[in-house]
Amino acid sequence: MSVNKVILVGNVGKDPDVRYVDKEVGVAAFPLATTERGYTLQNGTQVPDRTEWHNVVAWRGLAELCDKYVRKGDKLYVEGKIHTRFYDDQKGARRYITEIYADVIELMTPRHSSPRPNQQQQNAGDAAEASQNGEAKAPF
Repeated sequence: MSVNKVILVGNVGKDPDVRYVDKEVGVAAFPLATTERGYTLQNGTQVPDRTEWHNVVAWRGLAELCDKYVRKGDKLYVEGKIHTRFYDDQKGARRYITEIYADVIELMTPRHSSPRPNQQQQNAGDAAEASQNGEAKAPF
């Protein structure tokens, strides 16, 4: 038996980049920063904060929710799996990209405003339907 599961709580580095591979199949990608707090050793040595950047990818209904509600600076809870892909660059060197394929995204930043101005307001029924389809578990 094996398990591929990751849980992250961090801040969005930039607004999600949302694209559609088919008319109805959206994919959102954005960086998420997680930070390990620094500390001081007993001998007085300061160990600084350590920030790790993660490439998060969300598909279908979850991608649409990210497009409407997730913004740079928001704090998110992300649950998903690690996926690594590779390609050969122009010089023939193999390059690897590690991504987090999100299964669950929960917005932890309080929302006092409506969704992005260029988006139509999503009603609660759409969010509930997406959640029932296993695409999103988000309290927004």
